[in-house]
Amino acid sequence: MSEEVEQRAALPEGWLQVDGLDIEAQGVARRPDGKVVFIDGALPSEQVSARVNRRKNNWEQATLTEIHHESAQRVRPRCPHFGLHEGACGGCKMQHLHVAAQVAIKQRVLEDNLWHLGKVKPETLLRPIEGPTWGYRWRARFSVRHVRKKEAVLVGFHERKSRYVADIRECHVVPKHVSDLLLPLRELIGSMDAIETCPQIELACGEDVTALVLRHLEPLSDGDLDKLRAFAARHPGVQWWLQPKGPDTAHPMESGGTPLAYSLPEFGITMPFKPTDFTQVNPHINRVLVSRAVRLLDPGAGERVIDWFCGLGNFTLPIATRAGSVLGIEGSETLVARSRENYERNRGGMTGGRPLAPATFAARNLFVITPEQLVGDGVADRWLVDPPREGAFALAKALADLHQQPELRGGWTPPRRIVYVSCNPATLARDAGLLVHQAGYRCTMAGVVNMFPHTAHVESIAVFDLE
Repeated sequence: MSEEVEQRAALPEGWLQVDGLDIEAQGVARRPDGKVVFIDGALPSEQVSARVNRRKNNWEQATLTEIHHESAQRVRPRCPHFGLHEGACGGCKMQHLHVAAQVAIKQRVLEDNLWHLGKVKPETLLRPIEGPTWGYRWRARFSVRHVRKKEAVLVGFHERKSRYVADIRECHVVPKHVSDLLLPLRELIGSMDAIETCPQIELACGEDVTALVLRHLEPLSDGDLDKLRAFAARHPGVQWWLQPKGPDTAHPMESGGTPLAYSLPEFGITMPFKPTDFTQVNPHINRVLVSRAVRLLDPGAGERVIDWFCGLGNFTLPIATRAGSVLGIEGSETLVARSRENYERNRGGMTGGRPLAPATFAARNLFVITPEQLVGDGVADRWLVDPPREGAFALAKALADLHQQPELRGGWTPPRRIVYVSCNPATLARDAGLLVHQAGYRCTMAGVVNMFPHTAHVESIAVFDLE
């Protein structure tokens, strides 16, 4: 019998020793027979009792009921709506864990995924990218519900593991001025004719304005429009957008006004955006992430770079302040047009005496990529890859095919360095396995980016160098 099994067997009946934390921020324990128990609310090194909610042959899910030995990393949650109690807000999962321990656990999640899924071990672990842990969330989607039994309108995130909207009156991960709007927004929607037909309010903060995108299922009455205008007048800096159908239908309620934008001061770049565009939730971390990615990419003044999944140009434009030329590739013509607009808008700016290098943009299905297409894009010295959660499997596979079938390459050569920014450690690990084991690369560096403090979300960055 191993020492760990003996220790578990020595615990009083019903107690569990928590050994780790999973990607969903659940404590991981084992019963004396080896069966895994995932415990909501428990932390590593704690001895606890828990109520089992779900049983399978090899594992159980449970909820913490009592802590017999508390972790030194357990802290008092700042938000009164966080917890395991009924109706607790599900927006955060880790407020009970010291933020330094949160980052360490996310680093371990990244390392475990790279090794277990991709059989890849980075040669160097990068220092985690960290920033403000409160008031950082400049983007959010608040659900809106009129609850007749409570005779109230609720505006906020969903309850933990529930479709119901949490009854929150404050939120500490959004900026304070947004938290202060939660109760006034409840009163506003409660006074409107459209009280039953406005299911969500999407938040997008720029540096000078806060946009609130109201999703409405039916046309708004003149009276409701007047109430929205009066609300904006009472709360300077608030700008209403209306969304009658899908995200593409969102439009400002009033013409004119200050456009949304965020800046990348190190590169002298300002990025206008619409509130329904994808931009990073945490602008403070984004600035550091862009700076590190460009520094790791290290493009020379005569080098060509391809920015895959370029979005609005968040990385493309900063790269253009260093490289000889850049090609930004996205999945839709609309995004490509927006990227091109942002490039042209910033093109006249100077950073360190250099204007932006020439940049071109192309639209392509990035989930169906052939080796022939890569060759057709021409030789690039370096790549920046920033995919959605699905990862960049097709891109990595095409690169691996070219490595294994040199007859397809002609005069084409692969990029010497790839910097991969990921929002999903599992798909990063899958793609890393292809790059390392089939495409001729080494994973020279990797590290986490704490883009979403107090949540289990793991953002990361990895560097691959050609053998």
